[in-house]
Parts: sequence; C-alpha cells; structure tokens
Amino acid sequence: MKRSSGVIAHPTSFPSPYGIGDLGKGAIDFIDFVKNAGLKLWQILPLGPTSFGDSPYQSFSTFAGNHYLISPDILREQGYLTDEDLYDKPYFPNDKVDYGPVITYKMNIFHKAHDRFSATLTKQSDYLAFCVKNAEWLNDYALFMAAKEYFINKRQNDFDDTRELVAFRKSNEKFLTENQIRDYYYGAVCSSWPEDLAKHDPVAVKNWTDKLLKDVEFFKFLQYEFFREWALVKEYANDAGIKIIGDIPIFVAMDSSDTWANKNLFQLDERGYPLAVAGVPPDYFSETGQLWGNPLYFWPAHKSDNYKWWNLRIHSALRLVDILRIDHFRGFESYWSVPYGEKTAVNGKWMKGPGLDVFNNLGKLPIIAEDLGVITDEVLALREATGFPGMAVLQFAFGSDSKNTYLPHNYKNPNVVCYTGTHDNNTTVGWYIETTDKERDYFRRYLNVTGDNVAWDMIRLAYSSSAAYAIVPLQDLMCLGEEGRMNTPGVAVGNWQFRFKKDALTSSIIDGIRYLTEVYNR
Repeated sequence: MKRSSGVIAHPTSFPSPYGIGDLGKGAIDFIDFVKNAGLKLWQILPLGPTSFGDSPYQSFSTFAGNHYLISPDILREQGYLTDEDLYDKPYFPNDKVDYGPVITYKMNIFHKAHDRFSATLTKQSDYLAFCVKNAEWLNDYALFMAAKEYFINKRQNDFDDTRELVAFRKSNEKFLTENQIRDYYYGAVCSSWPEDLAKHDPVAVKNWTDKLLKDVEFFKFLQYEFFREWALVKEYANDAGIKIIGDIPIFVAMDSSDTWANKNLFQLDERGYPLAVAGVPPDYFSETGQLWGNPLYFWPAHKSDNYKWWNLRIHSALRLVDILRIDHFRGFESYWSVPYGEKTAVNGKWMKGPGLDVFNNLGKLPIIAEDLGVITDEVLALREATGFPGMAVLQFAFGSDSKNTYLPHNYKNPNVVCYTGTHDNNTTVGWYIETTDKERDYFRRYLNVTGDNVAWDMIRLAYSSSAAYAIVPLQDLMCLGEEGRMNTPGVAVGNWQFRFKKDALTSSIIDGIRYLTEVYNR
C-alpha cells in the first residue's frame, strides 16, 4: 500500500439533469476534481442494482450493475435515444435522489433505447460476446428481473383475495405483518412466484425465459450498457492515476437472483424461506442491534465445491474496481444469526464462520477488510492471516481514553485505512454537534483546536496519521452537517439520497486538499 489519500462518493450523488447521478458527464467531471485535488483513491459503494429501500447493500444481484446509473446522454449519443425522448421529464430535485420518479422515468426511456438497439442487434457482436461471457449469472438475473416485473404488473391488476394471495398470506402469517405480506406479494418477491419457478426448476426456467423473452433481453441490454459505460469511467480514472475502491456486502439480499438460483448455498427451509437471518447485536448505532434480514450462508455447501461461488463473486467485483472493500468482514470469523421472524436483532447468537478457508484459493488480492463493530482477538487474527488492511474511523476515536485503538497514535502499523467517517456515520460536522460534551472536549484537546472548523481539523488528523490510506467522505470536504448524511443504520427510509450540485466542488476545496496531500506526503 503506497501512502495515498482519497474520497468517498457514490455515483448516485453526482450532478445530472435526470434525478440521479450517472456514468456520463458528472462522473467525468468528478474524476477531474479528484485528479486536480491530488487524490489517488476514489471509493464507491456497491454497484449492484438496488431493490426496495434503495440501499446498495440490498441488491437484486451481487454480480449485476445498477442500471439506474446508465447515462441517458450517452444513450442519445449512440443513437438509441432522441432529444425528444429526453425532453419530457418530471421535475427532479438537484440536491437529493427521489427514487420513485427517477425509476419510472429511466425505465421508460431505457425501453425506448432497447427497442432501437434491438433493431441493430445483428451488428452488436460485442453485446453477444458479453452475454456469453457472463452467462453464468446473467441468464438467471435477467429472468429474475423480467419475472419480477411481470408479477408486479399482474398482481397490481388482480383483486386482493386471489387464491395466490390467500396462499401466500397463509404461508407467511407467522413471520410477517399483514402490511408486510401485501408489500412482499405485490412487490413480487421471488418466493411468491409459482412453485416451480420459485424453486428454480430448470424446465420452469426455460419456459418462463421463452415466455418473457423480450423483457429478458431488455435486462441483458441494460447490463451490457452499464458494464460498457462503467469500463469507460474506470479507464478514465486509471488514466488519471486514480484507483477505484469498490465495495461488496458480505451477505446478499433474500429477494435476489443470487438466492433464487443458488438455494443450496443458503440456510433455507424446504419452502425457500430463511431459517435465520443476518444482523449485528446492539452496538454504537442501535440499542436493539441491526436486523438486516439477509439469508445466511450454508457454509458446508460452499466448502464442498471449494468456494466456487465466492471465488466468482470476488474476481467479478475486482474486474470493475482496483481495490475491493468487503463489508462486515468479521462475519467470516463469526456471524450474528437471528431466528427468522424476530422483530429486532437482540435475540441472535454468534455462529462460527468459515474463517480463512474462503480466501485460501484466491491468491494475493487488493482487499480491504471492514473490521468495525464487535471485534474479537479471533477476528483480528483472521484479518492478519489474510494480510488485508483494516479500517480506523476517527469518529469512533474520542469516546473513551487515550488507549482507544482508533486514535492515530495507537496504530500498530501503517497497514490500515483511516477514515474521518463512512457512509454509515453522520458527517463530521453532524457528529460533532450531536456527540457528548466529553467527546467534543477530548477532540479539541487531542487536536489542539477550537472546534470552529471540525471537518477540516478531522481531515488533517486523518492525513497526518501513519495510515497508508486516508479517505474522507465528500460531505466532509464540503463541511456539510446532518443534511449531507448518506445513511442512518436502523432507519428504513430517507437514506442513500445525497447529491451535490455542480458548483459545490470549489477551487478552495481543491486547493485545501492538494495542500494537505503535499504536506503529509500523500
């Protein structure tokens, strides 16, 4: 790890006239900002297609890309959209993502683009090659998404008391409230599909693929275009001397093509419902813990085929980015297992994970281990055995005393990534306002500052540390308060919406970061 500095900013946050950041001009302008500021690292959140709740950590596929990031302007440049197609768009706020209107608008124009693309399909040899190369996950994902749309549309047009809904209600009444049952059913969660399709029966898969072929091809097209645009963004960043740090959550979503097509790899009952789900016990973020609801892995099945699925997952992710952060790394040592149906994560228990076995066949890879939370000696030993750098978050450093492991003077070696905060933290300004008098006092004394410019004081502390990497959320560079927060763990709505305006990345920010980069040899 070469001593470097960087910034966290997800592409959804970029300026764009289409309600959400995308891989067009906003991405290129941002990379120019990163280069001009002298930064060498750009960290993003997971790139998968977001599901209900809009979280990049709850994706419909761990292999697919988020098609909402596809640029309408690039589609127009290719001739797949016209100026007229893009004129009739709703009002979009420029300081946040309003996902509902964005999804409706973008899916409408994407269907138009696919229609024009399909007319020239015989000329698209690179598209056909993409489909063949990625068939192992792409075929299942495209059918999963096509079937989901089909059943959403069908059920929204049906009466409430159809036999299917009655059966679905009866099989889930022990686990879900009536409102949740309706949301799951009308949201077409894959376990509510016809039984043979829900079980991923090969005959049913073929029959439904034939039935929904146009929509299946539509979702393949979206993946082709996402990967094509992302490759251009990554190339532009790498040519500018910038490495991209990606992110994958350790778990996948229950309602995902990953779980639907690989049931044997997860702890599921005969109906395909989870026996237990993932979360974390009560901690800094929540008194009742965090109930994520993801299905847990059936690790013996992974071990039996030498962790083939995990190998594919990690190598696929590293084709998109230069360095990969694995979220909740401690789950490989032990994971918090919560019985399915619990309303909070309190009544879970720690279960042993696969440990080093997962990584034995991967070789030496550029991976960062997110080792925050309840960290034991066993977790530390696992991380050290892999050689992966861990994380130190400065917002966690001032709550105890001078022995706090997140304080820079306690870093045992430079093989660590220092953050002012992450996507799950408040901004540094927001943290300082909301934290205790004791922490504010220790912060001021430790840094020998007045507290009048806490964001940049914290940035300077990160840069001056011995950590090999110092990475700062964009919101801290902009000195934003609570309004700039990306995510509040345990809160189901209002997250992942942050966007910045075109004029937000000022010359003073560029000059300030470049100055610190030079002063601290980053």
